[in-house]
Amino acid sequence: MMAYIYLLLLFLSYGVSLVTSRSFPSDEVMALTTFKEDIYEDPHLVLSNWNVLDSDPCEWFGITCNKERQHVIKINISSSSLKGFLAPEIGQITYLQELTLQKNKLLGIIPKELSMLKFLKVLDLGMNRLTGPIPPELGNLSSVVKINLQSNGLTGSLPAELGNLKYLEELRLDRNRLKGAVPAYSNSTFTANTRGMYATHSNLPGLCSSSQLKVADFSYNFLIGRIPKCLEHLPSASFQGNCLQANNTKQRPSSQCGADSSESHQAPSPKHQRAKDVAKRTKASKPAWLLALEIVTGIMLGSLFLVALLTAFQRCNSKSAIIIPWKKSGSGKDHVVVYIDSELLKEVTKFSRQDLEVACEDFSNIIGSSPDSLVYKGTMKGGPEIAVISLCIKEERWTGYLELYYQREVAELARLNHENIGKLLGYCRESTPFTRMLVFEYASNGTLYEHLHYGEGSQLYWTRRMRIILGIARGLKYLHAELDPPFTILELNSSAVYLTEDFSPKLVDFESWKSILSRSEKNSGSVGNNGAVCLLPNSVEKRHVDIHGNIHAFGILMLEIISGRPPFCKDKGSLIDWAKDYLELPEVMSYLLDPELKHFRYEDLKAICEVICLCIQPDSSKQPSMDEISLALESKIDTSVSIELKSSSLAWAELALSS
Repeated sequence: MMAYIYLLLLFLSYGVSLVTSRSFPSDEVMALTTFKEDIYEDPHLVLSNWNVLDSDPCEWFGITCNKERQHVIKINISSSSLKGFLAPEIGQITYLQELTLQKNKLLGIIPKELSMLKFLKVLDLGMNRLTGPIPPELGNLSSVVKINLQSNGLTGSLPAELGNLKYLEELRLDRNRLKGAVPAYSNSTFTANTRGMYATHSNLPGLCSSSQLKVADFSYNFLIGRIPKCLEHLPSASFQGNCLQANNTKQRPSSQCGADSSESHQAPSPKHQRAKDVAKRTKASKPAWLLALEIVTGIMLGSLFLVALLTAFQRCNSKSAIIIPWKKSGSGKDHVVVYIDSELLKEVTKFSRQDLEVACEDFSNIIGSSPDSLVYKGTMKGGPEIAVISLCIKEERWTGYLELYYQREVAELARLNHENIGKLLGYCRESTPFTRMLVFEYASNGTLYEHLHYGEGSQLYWTRRMRIILGIARGLKYLHAELDPPFTILELNSSAVYLTEDFSPKLVDFESWKSILSRSEKNSGSVGNNGAVCLLPNSVEKRHVDIHGNIHAFGILMLEIISGRPPFCKDKGSLIDWAKDYLELPEVMSYLLDPELKHFRYEDLKAICEVICLCIQPDSSKQPSMDEISLALESKIDTSVSIELKSSSLAWAELALSS
């Protein structure tokens, strides 16, 4: 009998759990799945347990559900280096109370759909890379208590609609690029430029309406006008670094604010009005000869302007146009036309997708992957071995600017020509199926990362590691000092160093795609949904060059090469933090060495440690150039095989083969 009751209870509990899991709203699961899809970089794998086949997301990282496990009420994923877009579908998580995504690398705009979250109490998107205006629709978040949008790249004016948030206690908007006045009640402090002037206080929203507001920070923007009296109780630091008329708060210099910072958003006084009337009368009484001269001058300037306009138009028409969908719509008419320089890629080999598919065995030979790309190995018919990077992006997200920057990146990579730089052989661009690929020469020994961390470190004896370090230094010297304009590797690490059959290093910028995406993102807000945009060669943002970042990364890479340890691991933390106790003390420098190393040369180690210290110091202005680094390494490191010859049969064999 007891066994029967136990089975019955077990069955009932299973049935209850089944009903509960089935009752979880599918639109919430779909919204979370879309959020994950729009994140294209997750270096710490915090979203790795977000299983799209799981109908119950309550155990997913960063997700909190209500007690009944029927709704998602919190999303808290901070300091995780997530890079991607903020999915508008988050607005469908109806019962969400907290959205905290601070200290990531989120791009794009703040979706206005977030205003649908009527139960949201905390909106924290601070310290990301969000751009565009603050959606006025956020004024509909009727339950919100805290909004943090600090340290982004937000533009536009402060929405007066934020004054509708009657429970708002904390508002942090500092360190953005916001302009205009701080919206309060009256026309003297707020001009609703695109929404029309409000006539009375009763229908004019503003921050003075937020009676619960206790903490607010508007510092380091480009706000103008006066500080509203209702906000004067806030610390003066809350308004510093703007263009405000505030004597007791340090503001930006006038050169950064423009001429209108002191007079904008103020009604003209009667005195000013009289001055304007006098000016009009003076203008009306000008001599006839002066009036005729002004007319002739105006006609000449207008003619010159028309000539310049026609010249630019002809230059646009001489380029080949590529029409890329900007935004999908039912009519299918929304698009942007981007004019590409037809000469840009004429010297670069264009491969067909079919040829690459054959070379890479139907794209089955995958040798690497990241959230935004796949890397295939292949062999061209009668030609070299190749590595093919296929960019992973949905066609509907491929904008005209992405196409432009893709082609610019191909042209940039094609100009690199050095024995320690991976050579771009060509590209592939096709519409059906949608394809964007980069084709590099293949280095047959895989990546330096694989040799250091996947049990093949024994092949990297001391002299071989020194040769690899010198080769990387020569490659960086070429990129930084011998190219004009200079070029930098977007993510310089051991995975970006490929080794040839004789272990010669080749730097390959397989993360070029991230450069394409980040540059395009900065332009995406400047294009509407209709019409053509003529992009001339110098009108787009150039490739980001971070020489100091490359030098710092080279210091970490040298430390990784001699120690055999990864730059970061969860158990042991940062490689630099571990090594700093040994780098500057000669008596313990040998503690840095990889246990796989049986022999080393102390003079080499000392020289390497000195250069590492110079590269990784916090003050980048004190960093040496790659010219200086390369010279120091070349003069102090001995790449003869005498160290290994005494006991290494492998080195003896290599010497015999090379002689």
